[in-house]
Amino acid sequence: MARNKLPGLYWDKKTGKGSVDKRIDGIGRVRHRFTASSQIEAEAEYHRAVAQAKVVASTPEQKLFREAATKYLSEETKSSIDRDAQCLANLDPWIGHLRVDQVHQGSIQPYIEHRKTQGIKSNTIARELAVVRRILTLASRVWRDLDNQPWLSTAPLFRMPDWKDAAKPYPLSIDEQHRFFQELPGHLSEMALFAIHTGAREHVVAELRWEWEVRIPEIQSSIFLVPGEFTKNETSCMLVLNSIARNIIEGRRGKLDTHVFGFRGKPVGRMHNTAWKNAWIRSGLPVGDDVLSGPHNLRHTFARRLRLAGVPLETRKALMHHIDGDITIHYSPAEVGELVSAVEKLTTVEGVTMLRLAS
Repeated sequence: MARNKLPGLYWDKKTGKGSVDKRIDGIGRVRHRFTASSQIEAEAEYHRAVAQAKVVASTPEQKLFREAATKYLSEETKSSIDRDAQCLANLDPWIGHLRVDQVHQGSIQPYIEHRKTQGIKSNTIARELAVVRRILTLASRVWRDLDNQPWLSTAPLFRMPDWKDAAKPYPLSIDEQHRFFQELPGHLSEMALFAIHTGAREHVVAELRWEWEVRIPEIQSSIFLVPGEFTKNETSCMLVLNSIARNIIEGRRGKLDTHVFGFRGKPVGRMHNTAWKNAWIRSGLPVGDDVLSGPHNLRHTFARRLRLAGVPLETRKALMHHIDGDITIHYSPAEVGELVSAVEKLTTVEGVTMLRLAS
C-alpha cells in the first residue's frame, strides 16, 4: 500500500483499501481503516478521522453519576446527609453507572415508576430527585476538572411527581397531646414539648446546640440562632422561647456539653423512632397512609395554635421560620420581644394552662 501526499494516509487504488496512521501533537496516535473508490474519497476519510480525533480530544471526560454522588457525600455537611446517602443508595442500581450527561427525566423515569409500584409516596420520590438535581447542579456550576471544564455543561430539569397522595397533617388537641406525651419516654416527651412550643423541625430539635444560644438582655431571655446548614431551606432560622420552652432549656443545662437534648449522655439522632410510633398507637391517635403520625405534626400543631390565639399572619410566618437572610440583621431586641409575646400565648390554649400540663 503506497503512502499518499497527506502524511499518515495510505490508500491502494487497486484494492480500494486504505488506512490512517498519524500522530498529532496534543492528541496522540490516530488510526483508522477504510475503503475508498478514489483518491478524493480516501482523502475525505483521512480528514474525517483527524477531525473526529480532535473533537474527542477537546471533549471533557464525562464522569459517572456514581462518582458525582460519592463526591457529594464526601463534601456535603448538611445535617440530613444520612438521608441523602440512603436516597442515593436506592438510585445507584438505576443511574449510578450512567454518565452525568445521561441522567435526565427520560433515564430516571423507570426508577420513578418502580418506586410508584412499591407504594412509595410521590413526596418521598420528589425528595430523592431533589438530591439528584442538587448533584447535577453542582456538576454544572461548581465542580471542575484540571482543565477548568465543568463536569456537566447544563443541569437538566426534572418534573417532580405529585400523585395527590400526600398524608394529611394531624394537629393535636390539648387532650391528645397530654395522652401522647404521657406515653413517650421522658427524653422524647421533653423534645416534643419543646418542638410544639417553638415550631422547630425534628432535626433542628435533635441538633440543637448550646453554641447557638444568644442572650438578649433587653428582654431578659435568650434565643437560638440555627445555622442554615441545619435548616430545610439552608437559611438561618431563629427559635424564640416562651416560658415553657425556657423551662425546658434551663432544665437541660449542664447535661450535655454540645447538644441541648440527649439520652444516656449522648445526642438523640431523631425523634421519630420505634418508641415514638408505639406511643402514638397506644395513645389512640390515627394511623394509616393518609395521615401523618411523625414529629412534623408538632409543627402543624404549633401553627394551628398560633392562629387560634389570634397571632397575625406575618408574625406566624416569622415564627415558622419562613425568613431569608441573617436573622440578627432583620430583628431588633424589641421585635424579638414581640415574637416572644406571641409564642407566650401558647402557654394558655383553649382555656387550658399549658404550664400545668408541662409539669
